[in-house]
Amino acid sequence: MPIQPKAAGFNQTSATYERGRPEYPEQALRTTFDALGIHPASTVVDLGAGSGKFTGTLAKSGATILAVEPVEGMREKFRRLHPGITLLCGSAENIPLPDHSADAVVAAQAFHWFDGAAALAEIHRVLRPGGRLGLLWNVRDESDPLMAAITKIIDPFEDGAPRYRTMQWRRAFETTTLFSPLEKAEFAFEQVGDTQMVLDRFGSVSFIVMLPETERQTVLDRIRQACLQQLERQGDGPIRLPYLATLFWCQRLGD
Repeated sequence: MPIQPKAAGFNQTSATYERGRPEYPEQALRTTFDALGIHPASTVVDLGAGSGKFTGTLAKSGATILAVEPVEGMREKFRRLHPGITLLCGSAENIPLPDHSADAVVAAQAFHWFDGAAALAEIHRVLRPGGRLGLLWNVRDESDPLMAAITKIIDPFEDGAPRYRTMQWRRAFETTTLFSPLEKAEFAFEQVGDTQMVLDRFGSVSFIVMLPETERQTVLDRIRQACLQQLERQGDGPIRLPYLATLFWCQRLGD
């Protein structure tokens, strides 16, 4: 299945992605369940499921979870970590499920990779009348000195890669007649760990993975140095990366 060229790096980084990406805070998870009406009798589709970082938490609802992921490297990691969850090869623009087969659809750290208009049409097809769509991102708090320093290090390499921060993904919601207006909630939390956690976190960024090896190592060395400077500022203790877990949701319109 064709994938965006700039997403190809995820084929190479599933293990680093799983180690380095933050989990989702419990409050965000509870609000997701409430906002989307997810309960044990629900069928929920997780689009762009990746290695299952969010899918595993979805399973806490007791709902039937159907994960959809286009990248084979991510699917291999998913199968090892979540053997009891159904995993399908597909994309947001081509969901391998029947019409009106899901009560809710979610996409965590993913919708900015989708063709928005095509994805909304396909999600609308798969959702039952009144079903809901949830989008979730862990957004870096760049008021933090370390986060700000890392942004300055990695941003020059993005080369047009789709990113949440551009808000281009919202355009499809501004023109669609298929879904209600987006609602939003945010939850502050921290990812706590050591320098290797930070290297795994940003070493799993798609456009960093795709750099030539020498250049990629230079980027990681600069991030390592930024971590050392942070540790000098704060003294003993773990590194804390602040985030806002940002949830958007809307409801399917029409019969």
